[in-house]
Amino acid sequence: MLSVGLAGKPNSGKSTFFKAATLVDVDIANYPFTTIDANHGVSYVRIPCPCKELGIKDGCGKCKDGVRFIPIELIDVAGLVPDAHLGKGLGNEFLDALRVAEAVIHVLDASGGTDAEGNPVGLGNHDPVSDVKFLEYEISMWLNGILKRNWEKLMRNYKALGGKPDQVMIDQMAGAGVADSHIRRALSEIKKDPGAWKEEDIKSFAGLLRANSKPMILAANKMDVAPPENVKKLLAMKDELVIPVSGAAEIALRMAEKAGLIRYMPGDPDFEIKGQLNKAQTAGLEKIRALMKEYGGTGVQQCINRAVFELLDYIVLFPVEDENKYTDRKGVILPDAFLMKRGSTARDLAFRVHSDIGESFLFAIDARTKMRLGEKHELKDGDVIKIVSTK
Repeated sequence: MLSVGLAGKPNSGKSTFFKAATLVDVDIANYPFTTIDANHGVSYVRIPCPCKELGIKDGCGKCKDGVRFIPIELIDVAGLVPDAHLGKGLGNEFLDALRVAEAVIHVLDASGGTDAEGNPVGLGNHDPVSDVKFLEYEISMWLNGILKRNWEKLMRNYKALGGKPDQVMIDQMAGAGVADSHIRRALSEIKKDPGAWKEEDIKSFAGLLRANSKPMILAANKMDVAPPENVKKLLAMKDELVIPVSGAAEIALRMAEKAGLIRYMPGDPDFEIKGQLNKAQTAGLEKIRALMKEYGGTGVQQCINRAVFELLDYIVLFPVEDENKYTDRKGVILPDAFLMKRGSTARDLAFRVHSDIGESFLFAIDARTKMRLGEKHELKDGDVIKIVSTK
């Protein structure tokens, strides 16, 4: 399952975001290091289900009102403080917990109510823009530390291999959540022989590895209490993807929907009241509605979707066994929805369904057009595909 990390300084609202996205009960408190061990939960990306477009009148049974949710893993890790890569705070544990994360949602305290280490200082007394770059720096320096272990031995191996830097780097970074492709891409950008690298070159390379292996989206959290100028400053930053967020508002909506008071799905820009509310409930929900109207929602689902589909460039594919009825062998309509990298081929999908099917792949069929597809055919987002194999 695809994993996305939640990271940020202590008391930025990571655990609130995590609960809002997963409804898993976690400790939420107004002091640093509430989260000690990483919390793992299941969240979802939201997509339009293709069942209506395919003419399936009663829906596929896997969606709700034409909306389908595909599970991903969300990891809420311990808060990070400056110099965490040197072991300050819970830094080493934090960074280790991020190994499996393919992308990172950096949860910022947009209210400016906590200092660089997460200590409460009162709303508006800290500039959240100053918190933006430190997480990138800490992860880069963590990777830099891994790279520098046994650096002289690495360079001897590099020379012994006849100048193949990617192989020694791949061996060194194994287990750090850095893929071979990330290393090769970073090496292509450095354009300098690793044997001549100085300390600053290694740091630059670590920064490129971070950008390639742990791309980030910024969740400007606590927008419900943040001074408007703080949110505006964050949104105005160049080269940063910033989403205003209120984890607290999302939790309130999900709990109200669970209690039957409103009709709401994560990611909706509004909600519908359907139960009897008292004055306090009405006032609270109307305040949330005004916030959603201003920002287009609570931002929680938007962060998750954009991390997966924009930062990581994933697409959704629907394998079926009957290309005419869009079902599996048991008659379940659109039974599976797989998240796969853009550029995935028909054979890649076959391997994702099962390794035996991938190895015995013959061809695929586009269920919409009924056209036969070869093994190297690049699939598109939303494709419904039948795999034909000898198995």
